[in-house]
Amino acid sequence: MSFWILSFLMALVVALPLIRVLARQGGTARAAADFDIAVYREQLEDVERDLERGVISPETAERTRLEISRRILDADKTRGDAAGHSAPKSATVAAIVAGALVLVGGSLGLYWKLGAPGYGDLPLKERIAMTDELRGSRPSQEKAEAELPQSPRPDADPEYLALVERLRQTVAERGEDPRGYQLLAQNEANLGNYKAAYAAQAKLLELTGDDAPADGWAELGELYVLAAGGYVSPEAQKALEQALARDGSNPLARYYMAVMYNQTGRPDLAFGLWRQLLEQSRPDAPWVGAIRAQIEDAAMRAGVRYSLPPEAPVTGLPGPSAGDVAAAQDMSGADRQAMIESMVEGLAERLADQGGSPQEWARLIGALGVLGQTERAQAIHAEAQTVFAADPEGLAQVDAAAAEAGIGQ
Repeated sequence: MSFWILSFLMALVVALPLIRVLARQGGTARAAADFDIAVYREQLEDVERDLERGVISPETAERTRLEISRRILDADKTRGDAAGHSAPKSATVAAIVAGALVLVGGSLGLYWKLGAPGYGDLPLKERIAMTDELRGSRPSQEKAEAELPQSPRPDADPEYLALVERLRQTVAERGEDPRGYQLLAQNEANLGNYKAAYAAQAKLLELTGDDAPADGWAELGELYVLAAGGYVSPEAQKALEQALARDGSNPLARYYMAVMYNQTGRPDLAFGLWRQLLEQSRPDAPWVGAIRAQIEDAAMRAGVRYSLPPEAPVTGLPGPSAGDVAAAQDMSGADRQAMIESMVEGLAERLADQGGSPQEWARLIGALGVLGQTERAQAIHAEAQTVFAADPEGLAQVDAAAAEAGIGQ
């Protein structure tokens, strides 16, 4: 309560000088005119005394009286104008009340909205200690997953589901095959089975041992986060720290570490990581959009003036190349099919929903040709001919990819 009394008194101290100015403003000009008239009258009396003593001649006294009388008339006119133009007393009172409400009430209301009433001053050292405590006591991965609402899995192609089921059986039979766990983690994630995905990824890293790359640990951290609905748990943090211990510049690990700091009261650290990563990343990097959506809010909470730079145009060609698909040909049938399907479908769906450049259409046709899906590649090629009918150069690129894939016109 003492805080609010002190705040009110401070606001009142600021408001009082302004209130005094408003209260006195109407009579300022009138008071000045009255003073001038009093001075002029004294001057008239001095003229009469000088005339009686013979100090000045009657002609000089007459000219002086006329000049002083003219000044009295001017001052009287000024007094009359000030009285005529002064605001009514009710308006002055209303202005004083409104000003007091804006200054006193507005400042207190602004603090109520933006401040933290009831909290004492928190020095930086104490605030950092509080965030460290919050980070150390936050919920585990298991608890975070248990608190998430259950939602139905997105529909998937039955053939793809059958392939993934065969992959699960194959991995269970082989037991210690790192490649199988790698493919299983990828495809479980594609289906939204993030808990199964991070279990497979953790097994992969266990089998790889000390040779596990930074990317593998960063992917494990990301799978933990996805399974927890965007929350960075202590388990996810440990995986990200393992990634950064192997490669301090790993972008995926840096992005999610910034998310963790942002969630645990350190927007200053989050902003620093995100800003650096944003400046170093290609425009089409998968984390760029997420950073742009959060970094200004983190900067504001960190007390930093920051404006996002203009969004750079995307120049990359996402999706698998024909070489990517060909490189998978030495895998077993089920494994290869599961991996290729997950790579190609993403590009095909994006082109169907959003369109794309001739290079991207050519890449999809080439990938389908290597995959052996000739009829589908022909249908994509026919659609591309319609899309790029008015773009001869683009159509030439698509036709060249179709010819290279052995697809007829």
